[in-house]
Amino acid sequence: MKRLLYEFTESFRIAWAQIRANKMRSVLTALGVIIGIVAVTLMGTAIRGIDTGFQSSLAMLGDDVLYVQKWPWGPVEDWWNYNNRPNVRPQDAETLNRIINSTQNSLLKFAVPVVARSSSVKYGDAKANSVFTIGTQAEYAQISGAEYFEGRLFNEAEAAAGREVVTLGHDVAEALFPARSPVGQTVIISGHPFEVIGVFAKQGEFLGLFSFDNQVIIPITAFQKYFSIRRGAELRVKIADKSRLEEAKDELVGAMRRVRGQLPGERDNFSINEQQAFKAQLDPVKQGIALAGLFITGLSLFVGAIGIMNITFVSVKERTKEIGTRKALGARRRSILLQFLIEAVSICLIGGAVGMVISFTMFLGVRQAAPNFPVEFSPDLVLVSMLVSVITGIVSGFAPAFGASRLDPVVALRYE
Repeated sequence: MKRLLYEFTESFRIAWAQIRANKMRSVLTALGVIIGIVAVTLMGTAIRGIDTGFQSSLAMLGDDVLYVQKWPWGPVEDWWNYNNRPNVRPQDAETLNRIINSTQNSLLKFAVPVVARSSSVKYGDAKANSVFTIGTQAEYAQISGAEYFEGRLFNEAEAAAGREVVTLGHDVAEALFPARSPVGQTVIISGHPFEVIGVFAKQGEFLGLFSFDNQVIIPITAFQKYFSIRRGAELRVKIADKSRLEEAKDELVGAMRRVRGQLPGERDNFSINEQQAFKAQLDPVKQGIALAGLFITGLSLFVGAIGIMNITFVSVKERTKEIGTRKALGARRRSILLQFLIEAVSICLIGGAVGMVISFTMFLGVRQAAPNFPVEFSPDLVLVSMLVSVITGIVSGFAPAFGASRLDPVVALRYE
């Protein structure tokens, strides 16, 4: 054991001496490994970032909420069938809630109607355009799970009375009231006055497509008073146990068929949407990134391995007489094998370290340039990258190292 430890130490010393003596050659040899490590690290960072952003976005939707809508989330084949469906109506929520309350051990808690449109919101000379204006009921607070920067959402009494009250999204509040509290002030939503009673805390974006901070929420009774709901509504249904999501979904389908008065054998004229629909659409994107990254990584590491193998063969040829001298003095084949194998692995580790530094620098640059862009640099990527570097060094360096260990000392000493 002591001899093996000495051989390892001596092999590292010789390897580093050779790398220092041939700095430029070592850097050029490691270039393929550097590119491969950058590729595998960026691929992992991108996939983890997508997962993080996706999970964060889904958390805003609620993982215990089902959505009853006219259209499904995802690709549609029979477009005319979906287009001819009747719209979901806000009053369908009342009928659905009566069915839920009359069902023993129901997996559904309650349904909340949601209608929406794009509006302009003004306060004095300040104006916010294309603001997502939502009309709903007081129970919406139990579904969204959003926190409040200040104030609150309207209550049941205010909703029933159709009061003109509004809770602002964080970005809307900052645009209209950059230096003061908006609570108690009156804003104009598409020409109609509403009293501000609350401001949501900053929530972020949904997959970079929609900002939860660029919205305002008003009672659905006030919404119906001033705005059209020709496009229909959606029902958001809170479930009792998210571990039994599929059972809850089946119960909701049956309840909605009763709401719609559909006969047995008729196709559903509504869609039940859930978070998994987004996940199904995201998975191919992640797979595409992974395949492209693996191809680039594999190609780069293959080129790098060929380069390292070639340089190690050259190094063996240049030091044939040295190998003969060492073997004549009693060096074992294992010592010679370790010497060149560790040299190849060391070059790969240097390439891996440089690749990690480049990747981390690029990661910091992206975080600085686009703070909201979902990227995540995990310590696991460092371990994976270093492991890939070591494996590449062993695979590429074994053949020339094994050849060096098999040299006949007499022949090696006579080599010119």
